[in-house]
Amino acid sequence: MGLFDKIKEKLSNEFIDIVEWLDYTDDTICHRFERYQNEIKNNAKLIVREGQTAVFVNEGQLADVFKPGTYTLNTQNLPILTTLKGWKYGFDSPFKAEVYFVNTHLFTDEKWGTKNPITLHDERFGLVEIRAFGTYAFRISDAGKFIVDIVGTDNNFTNFEINEHLKSLIATRFTDTVGEANLPIELYAANTSELSETCKEVMQPEFQSVGISLEKFFIENVSMPEDLKKEIFEYSRIDKLDLDKLTKFKTAKAIEAAATNEGGTAGAGMGMGMGFVLAQQMGGMMSPQMGGQQMPPQQQAAVPPPVPQAVQYFYAVNGTQAGPVSFEQLSALFANRTVNRDSLIWKQGMSGWTPLKDVEELKAFLGGSTPPPLPGA
Repeated sequence: MGLFDKIKEKLSNEFIDIVEWLDYTDDTICHRFERYQNEIKNNAKLIVREGQTAVFVNEGQLADVFKPGTYTLNTQNLPILTTLKGWKYGFDSPFKAEVYFVNTHLFTDEKWGTKNPITLHDERFGLVEIRAFGTYAFRISDAGKFIVDIVGTDNNFTNFEINEHLKSLIATRFTDTVGEANLPIELYAANTSELSETCKEVMQPEFQSVGISLEKFFIENVSMPEDLKKEIFEYSRIDKLDLDKLTKFKTAKAIEAAATNEGGTAGAGMGMGMGFVLAQQMGGMMSPQMGGQQMPPQQQAAVPPPVPQAVQYFYAVNGTQAGPVSFEQLSALFANRTVNRDSLIWKQGMSGWTPLKDVEELKAFLGGSTPPPLPGA
């Protein structure tokens, strides 16, 4: 064998006859197959494994794309590259082309979150701020588009490099979606599943435009300031309660508290109210018999008639009518400042609503009243 034959054989052995990529990482999305001077031998074998796509690029132009399988690289299997190279009658010499292997398996458990609070307008609470975070999963659906638009000439492209771009895209589209949803603020945290599906549909076209398919999108948590959360809880409880029952319950508690206060206006009003109640109870318990014996007619005639029905008062709080309540209940409400001297009061027989301070029998609540002079003084 001559010297030139040995040199030719040596060069021939340097040309690649098997083109493949074994991925030993979990984060590589695209890997450029490296070999001497980008030269590939004619009829070389191309092995594309499951979860991969092979893309040929000629001088910056996208050429042939291969799905999983084993191929013999010649003019029949490289129609686009053959056109770009101008191979009319085939070729016998090695050819130059860049080969990129794209990982098409599912990339899962990728994190996203809002870097800054999202400001929303709620009809009840005004401007409020929320934050959100969650996970998503994606895969490469169009390897050629992904290489042209995202990878470029990067020889080893990882999901870390694309995640920053995707997280910014997600945060922007999430903000637009929740802003247009116009939901009551408490429903964002209660409807994360429905909101996740809506966001996924909105974001999918953006992902597809660069050859990526958004497979899953989850909102794991929507948070808000603690003071706003407390207001929402209180509002929710009040909205579910019977306001009339709530008023009566609070009145009963106020009466109980006022009964322990022996001094002051509230104590005086409570004493009067308890006296009325006691008189009613005693009147109902009295009967013509006493001690098992018939009462004498003169004693029967001396029995007083039943105490008249206690007066019932209505009152206004924050422009809302409440009541009716008894005298002692109104006294307790005055004591705990639910009503004050200027609160509007109405009872049967009054022509209209009147401030408490102008209702004669209620002036005792105000204290400092001066009794009239004694007779004959």
